[in-house]
Amino acid sequence: MGLIKAAFNAIGSELHDQWKDLISCENMGNDVLMMKKTTDTGVISKKSVIRVMPGQCAIIMQNGKVLDASAEEGDYVFDESTAPSFFAGNFGAVFKEMWQRFTYGGGTLNQQAVFYFNTKEIMDNKFGTATPIPFQDWSHPVPNQMTGGLTPLSVKVKCYGKYTFKIADPALFMKEIAGTADVYKKEQIVEQMRTEVMSVFQNVLNELGTEKYKVPVLELPSQTDEIKELMDEKIYDEPIRKRGLNIVVFAVESVTLDEKSEEYINQYILSSNANMQQGTLTSAYAEAVKNAASNSNGAANGFMGIGMMNMAGGGVFGATTANAANNAAANTANVAAQTAQAQANLENTWKCPKCGKENTGKFCSECGASKPDGSKVCPKCGAKVGEENKFCPECGEKLN
Repeated sequence: MGLIKAAFNAIGSELHDQWKDLISCENMGNDVLMMKKTTDTGVISKKSVIRVMPGQCAIIMQNGKVLDASAEEGDYVFDESTAPSFFAGNFGAVFKEMWQRFTYGGGTLNQQAVFYFNTKEIMDNKFGTATPIPFQDWSHPVPNQMTGGLTPLSVKVKCYGKYTFKIADPALFMKEIAGTADVYKKEQIVEQMRTEVMSVFQNVLNELGTEKYKVPVLELPSQTDEIKELMDEKIYDEPIRKRGLNIVVFAVESVTLDEKSEEYINQYILSSNANMQQGTLTSAYAEAVKNAASNSNGAANGFMGIGMMNMAGGGVFGATTANAANNAAANTANVAAQTAQAQANLENTWKCPKCGKENTGKFCSECGASKPDGSKVCPKCGAKVGEENKFCPECGEKLN
């Protein structure tokens, strides 16, 4: 029992008077996945014509066995005297295996019928996360104090999108899902698939959040190709494939963060800005302290000016966060103390009248001479001179 392919125009002309019945399934649309067609008697007579439309495959069954099949569009004449031809189309190997050992899990079909399968891409299947799901976001890395490296920020996201699928193995689809139903529609499987698709997506998200991929959380909608490649590589959609179905396209249309994750990222941005500003503050304060130390009116006046600037309007050098402000203030206090000490040392410096070495202690570090008392010392002859004298009374040298 097999199918003989006929020319398209033959069915409508010279063979018209010979064929008994015309069996066809004109339009399966986007909602019908499988449909059974037969005659009024349940028997397909010899010379009946079976029409296969584009995007369909047809399988002729009798009492639980495959008589013949075709996934190639055209008109076929059914002839009981011929062997199965199994016109290849996309499912040649599948059809031959079905013919050898296919059964309905022990059930039988007590009639002849043609089962049409919709082999087109089934469009517009929506998915969405019922609850936020975790994702490791490498676009906001956090310092790991244990290892000294960086770790991703753990956030939770809500994702929405669409996917498409196809019947990849009519035999599996019929055996595992549709059985011998008169019609099997997408709505009967789509809810189950949506649950499984979300499970698949969760596995893909876990992979995209690893150090290998480091996909930023808000760039997930642009990862359509990577998502599909991971599904195929890791076979995350194996439960779906075992029913004879394959996901063709998986597209994330929108990604939103839950409230806590948004708060984490906002804090992260504020902290990053504060750290950047603190670096600017350190540089600004260093420059200000340098200028203050060289202030001709004294370092104390210079630092007083810094303090006044810092208080004005919240502080030109004030940090945008409490942490940055505290750190900047601590750094400034340290620099101020060091500069004050340097200023005090400068005021205590004296020049040795014997060797000219500048010192801060009571004795010259070069020649051991004692530090002079409060009187001036003539740099030329070494005579002690009163503070009020402008010239040395011993040698006439001009004194500073």
